[in-house]
Amino acid sequence: MTAAGLSRSAASLPRDIMTETKTHPFQPNLVYAFSIAIELTKATYIRPSHTGQMRAAIYAASGTVEGRITGKVVPMSGGDFPLVRADGVLDFDAKYLLELDDGTPIMLHNRGFRWGSDEVMARLARNEPVDPSEYYMRVTPRFDVPTGPHDWLDRHVFVGVAEKLPGANCIHYFQVL
Repeated sequence: MTAAGLSRSAASLPRDIMTETKTHPFQPNLVYAFSIAIELTKATYIRPSHTGQMRAAIYAASGTVEGRITGKVVPMSGGDFPLVRADGVLDFDAKYLLELDDGTPIMLHNRGFRWGSDEVMARLARNEPVDPSEYYMRVTPRFDVPTGPHDWLDRHVFVGVAEKLPGANCIHYFQVL
């Protein structure tokens, strides 16, 4: 049997299921897992990069992990190297180490986006407080975890909903079930 025979195509779904107000039968459930509050260094910019866009380097100065796992961000173990695209969207690419309270080291790799109105993005660039409802900031993490009690991080998909704070980010991670 083919994959097409195993599930209905989007074209065969009732029209009301395909609207934003209805739940799709395969919609995943999200469960809160943990949050990472990370203090950042001042950004260094490459203006313009060879692509004609702007690249930045921002390092992980310190931070905490709280929730289903607890620990810290290992200071200066990595950082974020976002590309500021021509349309104003920040395209994140961050890698840094976590150390859990039990000593477990974890490599975290976040990819994601932040965007908002020109006015909101200017306020964020000036490191001013902005309500998270005024911008979009989401990440998709991957974890490198040693075999053991925390290897569930290496077997699930997660989504991070982030908030930009002056000099810091706080990312709330949700496990996709």
